[in-house]
Order: sequence, then C-alpha cells, then structure tokens
Amino acid sequence: MTSRTTTPPSPAAAAVPPVPAPPTAAPRRRPGRAGRTGGRLPLLLVLPTLVLLVAALGYPVGWQLVTSLRKFGLQQQFGAPPEWVGLDNYVRLVTDPTLWAVVVRSVVFCLVTAFVTVAVGGAVAVLMNSVGRWARLVLQVSLLLAWAMPVVAAMTVWIWIVDWRRGLLNWLLVHVGVEGAAGHNWLAQPLSFFVVASVVVVWMSVPFVALSIYAGLTQVGQEVVEASMLDGAGGWQRLRYIYAPLVAPVLSIVLLLQVIWDLRVFTQIKLLQDAGSVANETNLLGTYVYQLGTGKGDFGTASAVSVLMLLLTVALSWRYVRSLMAQEN
Repeated sequence: MTSRTTTPPSPAAAAVPPVPAPPTAAPRRRPGRAGRTGGRLPLLLVLPTLVLLVAALGYPVGWQLVTSLRKFGLQQQFGAPPEWVGLDNYVRLVTDPTLWAVVVRSVVFCLVTAFVTVAVGGAVAVLMNSVGRWARLVLQVSLLLAWAMPVVAAMTVWIWIVDWRRGLLNWLLVHVGVEGAAGHNWLAQPLSFFVVASVVVVWMSVPFVALSIYAGLTQVGQEVVEASMLDGAGGWQRLRYIYAPLVAPVLSIVLLLQVIWDLRVFTQIKLLQDAGSVANETNLLGTYVYQLGTGKGDFGTASAVSVLMLLLTVALSWRYVRSLMAQEN
C-alpha cells in the first residue's frame, strides 16, 4: 500500500483571506413606477370625499348662479317660468347705493366682532392657563354651557335683557342713577343696535375661540417656559415672545373662521330686528338676502347678492388662506 503525504499549506497562503463572492445584483425596476403608485394612491383614497363634497356644495352654488341670471316676480309666484335676464340683476345691484351701504356695514361689523372675539377669547385662554385646576374647570364648564345653548334660547334671554319696557339693563341703570334710562329702546338707533348685536355675537363666539387657543397653549413645552423664567422673562414677555409665536397658527385659523362666520351672521340680527328696530337701517348681508328673497319674492336679486357675498368672503379670507398655506409649506 502506498501512503500519501499531504503538504501543509504555507503560512503566506494561510494568511490570505478568502475572496467573497460578488453580491447578486438586485432586479432592476422601472424608474418612477413606485413614485407614480405612491402619488396616485392618496388621490384615489381622497377621491370619494372630493366627489361627495363637490356634489354637496356644487349643486347649491350652481343653482344660485343660474337663479341670479333670472328674474322672479309676481307671475312666477303663480307658476310662470322665470325670465332669463342675464347680468341685469348684477348691473342693478352694482348701481344700487343700498347694497353698498349694506356691504360696508357688514364688513365693518364682521371685522370688529372677529377681532374683539379673538382678543377676548385669547384673554380667557391665558386666564385658564394661569389659574389652578378647579378654577380652570369652572371656566371650561361655563364656556361649554354658554356655547351649547341654542341660538334662539340665548337670543330670548338677550332680548329680555335689552327690552325697553321691562328689560334688566334699563332696570339696573335706573337703580344706579342713570338719567333717561327708563324706557330707553336700545334697538331703535342703528349705533346702539349694532353695539348690542356685537356683544351678543362676541358672547356666543368666545367659548370656541377660548377653548381653541387654550388647546394651543397647552402644547407649549414647559422646558421653554422654565428656561425663559430662569433668564428673567416676566409674564408679559413670556406671553409676547413665547406663547404668541407658538400659537400663531391657531390664532390665524380662529380669526379666519370668525371673519367668515360674522360676515354671514343672520339669526342674531334677524331676531334683534324683530324685537324693535328698523330693518332697512340695520340690515347686514344675511338679513338683506332674506328680505329680498323671502320678503319680496325677488329670488333672482337675492341670489345675485348671495353670489357677491360668496366673492366677498373669498376676498376677505384669501390673505389668511395664503398665509396658512405658506406656514404649511
């Protein structure tokens, strides 16, 4: 038998590590396919909501546009088809000084009430953020109760307060010695009417604004506030340089919503008018549309005013919408 002798490897060969095999190449994908799929999927998911939104809002807006191009009169109340007049309703409105008086009145009213509401709501939010637990709970419950009260019920109370015959406001003024308060009608003059209306609208809107701003204040980090206190910042400086910039997006949103809501306010103004004021001197856009449409049966002109009201709302809110989009980007 022949024996084989195995030659041991040399130290140099043993020191050389094995060469790893080249990695298997991944399968090539078509460029842009995943990106297109990822871009289409959100659109497909949002599509049903967009279709429902367009169907729910597009039909009323389209109906308003078509109606604003027609003329409604006494014959239409007995079944006659409306007459197509094109842009005559808009031309008549543009040359009507009554409309421009109502527009100026409505814009001033909505801007004043919106800014006052945000200011008062912000002050209440800061107060809730500063007081103790039980005081904060009382404030929150009070705001929720005021906000949950139905509009008609709240207006019944407010009309009783400012009533010129047996109102609480005149009774208090008489007892504190104010001359001429007995029997004074706060709703007869346009200036006092809009002061009362502004107080009512602000009172009904403050709970939403206060709770929204307070929710934003609770998101401010305590470490930032404590660091500012260590640096010697006072309460006003913390409010101006820390809280205000951090809750600025919330302030922008609530201010935008208040401008939109106060521009188309209707129920409060209508009920106050019915309580004892001259409607032609205290009309805002909402009550003016109601007066033209339901009161006079001129649905074409009322629809034209509604379209102008929509354009005015977009014009007033466009700047805030652009700022919100810039912050989002």
